[in-house]
Amino acid sequence: MPQKLFLFFSIPLLFLTMVACNNAPSATQNAAIEDAPTTPAEVKDMVSWYQYDQNNEDPASDERVGNEYLRKTIPQFNKEFEGKWNWINQPKAFDKIIPEVVAAVQSGAEVPDIFIIFNNQSIVTFHRHGTLQDLGDWAQAQPWFKDLDPNALEACKGPDGSLYCIPIAERPQFVYVWKDYFPNGYPQTPAEFMTEAERLKNDGVYAITFFGSTDKGGTGLTRAIWTTIASFGGVLDDGQGNMLLDTPENIAAIEFLRQIVAKGYAPEVAFAGGFQEEGAFKDASAASFPTGLFGYRYLNPLTAPSGKQYAKGNAEDAPDAVAAGDLTLSPFLAAAGQKPGCNIGIAGLAIPVGAKNVEGAHDYINWLMSPAQNADWVLGPGGGFPALQSARSAEVFQSPFYQEAARAIEASACRPWHGSLARPQEAQELIMRTVYKLIKEDPTADIAAALIQTQDEYNSEQ
Repeated sequence: MPQKLFLFFSIPLLFLTMVACNNAPSATQNAAIEDAPTTPAEVKDMVSWYQYDQNNEDPASDERVGNEYLRKTIPQFNKEFEGKWNWINQPKAFDKIIPEVVAAVQSGAEVPDIFIIFNNQSIVTFHRHGTLQDLGDWAQAQPWFKDLDPNALEACKGPDGSLYCIPIAERPQFVYVWKDYFPNGYPQTPAEFMTEAERLKNDGVYAITFFGSTDKGGTGLTRAIWTTIASFGGVLDDGQGNMLLDTPENIAAIEFLRQIVAKGYAPEVAFAGGFQEEGAFKDASAASFPTGLFGYRYLNPLTAPSGKQYAKGNAEDAPDAVAAGDLTLSPFLAAAGQKPGCNIGIAGLAIPVGAKNVEGAHDYINWLMSPAQNADWVLGPGGGFPALQSARSAEVFQSPFYQEAARAIEASACRPWHGSLARPQEAQELIMRTVYKLIKEDPTADIAAALIQTQDEYNSEQ
C-alpha cells in the first residue's frame, strides 16, 4: 500500500517538474533579460526666476554676488538630482519680476516653477491677483517648519492668513557708517545730525547718501525715506487700508530730508537712479548710507576714509571693513520720544499658480533648507539673517558684521512700511513721486497739501 501511494504522488510531481524545466529560461535567455535596456526616468526641468544671471560674469555687474551664487549652485543641484531634475534659471529684471509673474498667471502663459520673493509687500499684491499657491499644508509637513522664525513666517502670509512663500532670510535695515567720519558715534537726533553734517561738509564730505530717486518703481520709499518717516514717528496708513500721509510726524520727516538736500549734505548722485547712490559711500565721499542689511552684496569694492581699500569685489568687502574697524553698522537717528525706525522684509521663494513642476520646486526648497546649502543662500540671494533659527548659530553668522547688525536692529523699531495698504506697489510709486517732488523738484511746495493730494488719489481708487 505505501508503495502504491508513493507512485500515485510521484507521477504528477515528475510531470510538473518536467514542464517547469521545459519552460525555464536558459542561461542565454537570462543574460538577454539582464542586458535588455531599461527606459530611463524622464529628467524634468525645474525653472526658476531670479533677478540674477548665472551667465553674466561681468565683475562690475551690480548683481555680481547673486550671479556668482547661481553659477556655483546650479551645477551642484543638477548633480545631486541627476536623472530627476534639471534646474534652469531664467533671469528677470529686479523691478519686473512681480508684474511679469502676475501677468503670466492671469494670461495662462508659461510661469516658473519657483521664483524669488525679495520683499514681503509683494505678497499683498500677489494675493489680490491670485498669483501664488498656498504652501501651508506642504510646509507644515516638512522637518524644518518648526525651526522657522515666527515673524518670518508671518511676513510670508497673505491677508487671508495663508502661507504664500517660504522665508529663508530676514532683511532688516540700518545705516552703514564710515567710523572715522563720526568719532563720537552716529548722530542720535536730527539736531546732532545737522551739526555733524555741517562739520563734514566743511571737510568736503557728504554726511549721507540714499536712494532718493523715483527709479525702480519707487523702491527708494522702502529704504531711507521710510526709515526717516518711521524715525519721526510717522505712518503711511490708518490701519484700515487707507493711505494716511498728512500727519505732523510725516511733515517733520520730509522737512528734515528737505534740509539735508537744500544744505548740500547729500550728493546729487542720490537722485540719479540705477543704484548710483551706492557709489558715494563706496568711495567714502559720503559718510553714511541707510539701506538694508543686504547692502553688503553691493557695497564693493570699498575705499575707507583712510584710503585703505577692500577690493575683493565681492560680498566679503563690507564685512571685512567692519572686522577691521573702518566700517560700522548703526541704527538711524530718531526724533524726540521715538526709536530709530526701519523697514523689515524677507527673502524667500514662492510657487505660482500654473507651475508645471511643483514637486521639483518642493525638492529645491528642501535642498536650500539643508545645513549644507542654507547659509550660502542667506549670504547670497538672501542678504540677511537666516529665517531658520538653528542656522543662526553657524560660524559665518558670528562675525563682527553680523554681531553689529544684530545690535543695530535690537536698538531699532523695524516694521513693514506698507502696514494695511492693499495696493503697496501703487502706494510705493505714488508716495515716492511726492517725496521726490517735495525734497528735490519743488522744495518750496506746501508739504501738507501735497501729502493730502497723494493720499486722496490713492484712497479714491479703492
